[in-house]
Amino acid sequence: MAKLLSKLPNTGTTIFTVMSALAKEHRAINLSQGYPDFDCDDVLKELVYKYMKEGFNQYAPMRGIDPLLESITNKVQALYDLQTTPGDEVTVTSGAAEGIYTAITTLVHPGDEVIVIDPAYDLYKPAIELNGGIPVVYELVAPEFQIDWEALGALVTERTKAIVINTPHNPIGRVMSAEDMQALQKLVVERDLFVVSDEVYEHLVFDDQRHESVLRYPELYQRSFVIFSFGKTFHITGWRLGYCVAPPMLTAEFRKVHQFDVFSICTPMQYALAEYLRDESTYLALPRFFQEKRDFLAEKLKNSRLRPLPSKGSYFQLYQYDQISDKMDVDFAREMTIKHGVAAIPITVFYDNPDPASRIIRLCFAKTEETLEKAADRLVKM
Repeated sequence: MAKLLSKLPNTGTTIFTVMSALAKEHRAINLSQGYPDFDCDDVLKELVYKYMKEGFNQYAPMRGIDPLLESITNKVQALYDLQTTPGDEVTVTSGAAEGIYTAITTLVHPGDEVIVIDPAYDLYKPAIELNGGIPVVYELVAPEFQIDWEALGALVTERTKAIVINTPHNPIGRVMSAEDMQALQKLVVERDLFVVSDEVYEHLVFDDQRHESVLRYPELYQRSFVIFSFGKTFHITGWRLGYCVAPPMLTAEFRKVHQFDVFSICTPMQYALAEYLRDESTYLALPRFFQEKRDFLAEKLKNSRLRPLPSKGSYFQLYQYDQISDKMDVDFAREMTIKHGVAAIPITVFYDNPDPASRIIRLCFAKTEETLEKAADRLVKM
């Protein structure tokens, strides 16, 4: 019998699947996996139904339908003061995950090195490895999680092809500052590198800060694939819709891969989103909406022994549990799910070389207040 040699021999089931299954098994409140437990806008659902009834049910163009590309272009112009060409710089993807994977596949050849910042979302490294690349890790240290750009730059070699960034950051809730972006721009220009920028939480930036997108920095944008998510923005993670913005030369190469990956994306949903995006209030209200959820959970947990670390963006909040247990975070998260009925994500799973002294878990606050209050009532008792 033929023997299959694994392309990802060290990769198992993702922690999100593991913890969600454990939560279901023990009927725990699931604050682990990052998705809302509330529905999307009825208006958006009705728009999908409208376009289905009108017969928009066949293949969409590979790059995306023109009305949606134009709506995205208008949004990019309004938010980031960047004029893009819909047909040449925007591609609709099957979720942000496909966009990130396609961007990495477009860039990486066997032997290429790609710098990844740990803790890193668990898609990046496998995508690099599947394309024959070598992830090179720069490690952020809790609780500040600040990037030392000189130290990161020291990792660049003649084999380095790209840097993957994520802002707002999953899992730590950190956002990159203007100074961070300027340092990144200087580094990639001087060392002739590309960037894959995961910006799926672009509208979830708190405390009156602005999202420092790659799209704000012209020299940086010319070397970047910038990935966004409709799922995270409009509470439709199950629709698997996102998009990539990149300069024409990079977009042309991106689409060569995209066309043989998924080719085209759900047609009536694209038309619905094209129309829905015309009302900018659908996304401009999101920072306040999610900040209130972050603050609600923090208030409910103020009498607990969990200590919050700053969350400046995303819909995740890190909590230190060192006043509760000395167990490693993977064991603590499992115990918390089984004994206390609340599922969380351990932070060390996002590191190649985790700190054994880490006592940090990630909670998702993209939930109803009822869910958050019930979870907090249980966590306060720990």
